[in-house]
Amino acid sequence: MPPPHDFTARLAQYGQSHLAHGWDELTDGSRAALVAQLDDIDFDELAALHAGRDAVASALPPREAIAPVPVVPAVAAPDVRALGAAALARGEVAVLLVAGGQGTRLGFDKPKGVYPVGPVSGASLFRIHAEKVLATVRAYGRPVPFLVMTSQATHADTVAYFEEHSYFGLPRADVYFFQQGTMPAVDIATGKLLLEAPGRLFLSPNGHGGTLTAVAGSGVLDAIAARGVKHVFYFQVDNPLVKVCDPGFVGSHIAAHSEVSAKVVFKERPEEKVGVFAVVNGRCAIIEYSDMPAEMAAERETDGALRYRAGNPAIHLFSVEFLRRATGKGALAYHVARKKVPHFDPATGASVNPTTENALKFELFVFDALPLADRWLVMETSRAEEFSPLKNAAGTDSPATVRASLIELHASWLERAGARVPRAPDGTSLHAVEVSPLFALDELACAAKVAPGTEITGPTYLQ
Repeated sequence: MPPPHDFTARLAQYGQSHLAHGWDELTDGSRAALVAQLDDIDFDELAALHAGRDAVASALPPREAIAPVPVVPAVAAPDVRALGAAALARGEVAVLLVAGGQGTRLGFDKPKGVYPVGPVSGASLFRIHAEKVLATVRAYGRPVPFLVMTSQATHADTVAYFEEHSYFGLPRADVYFFQQGTMPAVDIATGKLLLEAPGRLFLSPNGHGGTLTAVAGSGVLDAIAARGVKHVFYFQVDNPLVKVCDPGFVGSHIAAHSEVSAKVVFKERPEEKVGVFAVVNGRCAIIEYSDMPAEMAAERETDGALRYRAGNPAIHLFSVEFLRRATGKGALAYHVARKKVPHFDPATGASVNPTTENALKFELFVFDALPLADRWLVMETSRAEEFSPLKNAAGTDSPATVRASLIELHASWLERAGARVPRAPDGTSLHAVEVSPLFALDELACAAKVAPGTEITGPTYLQ
């Protein structure tokens, strides 16, 4: 059976007739899937991206257009914190968890959120984050919609994991799963879309900026707005230290009438590979570490602190209205990357494993949304209290360092509550200690539940 005329005519119009290769051999389901994939593609946009593939945008504007970003203190004033607490008590805050990645770099073939990091409990990243949301619900007495962004690679496993664990105590109606968008890869020379196999496009995630367009395009943004949500707390699955819905942060965001707010961790060394917040042409922006000249990264203030030190741990607050504006068509521009992409060649009927860059991939970046904000706020946070990402199997940012960070944070909470935590000669806690979010979300809540003089005599899990 030949393909439909309108289908072949559209492919021919854009020079993509090769995509119908092997149509007769495809199953009805594969044909329908291919047509659906192609219906979602803006061929004019792809053609324009391919045409501009050699354009080199200036990484940085003139130095006089760049200045350090103003940063507010980590601790909000009591009245500002109360403002955040009131918004939570009105049900005006949702939580958006970016969880599209797999644990490949960890030697783990499941979604990264399933990885166990609890130093005593063995709790997964998903469990820790979900329990923080549940603890927030209990603390403020109102639902907190929990938006979990997955990808094609992780969606089914993530949903099944939440179902298996009864959504970690959260009402099913308050948990929203939605998938990150994808973009096809195209041949660098010809602009032809690449096939992964006959009848199946090679698709890859469209970047972390695709989180924002997906939450809008999926209808989830409209759904939570209808529930009265005004602000969306955004963070990534690999960081279990995040203070989810921190009322001080929420209150500071509201008090500043901010459209976009962000937490920052101050860089300790110029060479740290982290994007840095700055004011660029009067707008809040992030300068990628790879774009910042070494001499600029090394600049210091009179007190010796790095001048450009506001590192990005990917913890944000967005107003719902800003997300609507920032996810409109064309608001975020795609970045083009040259990659080696294995693919099926319909001309030869063989698979190709390139040894040089042969394809263009396209991604959206979250930080491209920041300059769209007319009002913004940047707030300091402590690395020890809120940033210990899980990225590598060993060494820095590994399971060992993440668990050590959790132990040290929770040991410090216990000590401030008056508990006795024995220390090793190097100052680290002698015993693994862990505080469940359902026991305490912060050191103040922990102090209210732990009696002064409590002795830690072995591995301890407070739940």
